[in-house]
Amino acid sequence: MHQIPFLIADNQAITRAGVQRFLTLLWPGCGPAQEVADKASLVRTLLSHPDPLAVVLDYTLFDFKSLDDWLITATRFSQVHWLAFSAELSEGILRRLGAEPRFSLLLKECSESDILAALQAVSRQERFICPQISTLLHSSPEEKAASFGLTPTETEILRLIALGKSVKEIASLRYSSVHTITTHKKNIFRKLEVNNVHEATRYALRAGLVEMMEYYI
Repeated sequence: MHQIPFLIADNQAITRAGVQRFLTLLWPGCGPAQEVADKASLVRTLLSHPDPLAVVLDYTLFDFKSLDDWLITATRFSQVHWLAFSAELSEGILRRLGAEPRFSLLLKECSESDILAALQAVSRQERFICPQISTLLHSSPEEKAASFGLTPTETEILRLIALGKSVKEIASLRYSSVHTITTHKKNIFRKLEVNNVHEATRYALRAGLVEMMEYYI
């Protein structure tokens, strides 16, 4: 199938440059893809481009008011094949996007080979879901945690960490010592290969250990 052109929709110059680099690796002879940095520019560009188009977009760093706002926009432009390319998508968002056949899903932490494969698939108007998201969508939260070697106790402590509980508060809730919870926390970070609470929380949200609503309360 003929390659369709790309549009990069992102408000960060470094991300736009990175996607351009990957496109150049795949199609060295092609010129740079068109770029937009906000919703208004995106809509204007799509209105002027009735032919099939691949749009690479990070929802969490764009100025859509909500996920529904993005999905409503997508229904207006049936010629667009979307590549949701992000590091912050929760499981709830991924499941909604996963139900949309014109949305491909890719994490920014994916390998170079996965990124190139996603761009190739979308250029052929084919769907791509990266292995990490595919596993996440087809596993229970407990199975996802277990796949990283987390014990049930560590999984529950991770959930409490993601909810903003301090080590002292978790120790009180679990009738444990601060030293014990600190040791569990270190083990959790080591197994998940994360360095701070933000990264651990992002994993917990993505794995469905914490619902987005709980997180914001």
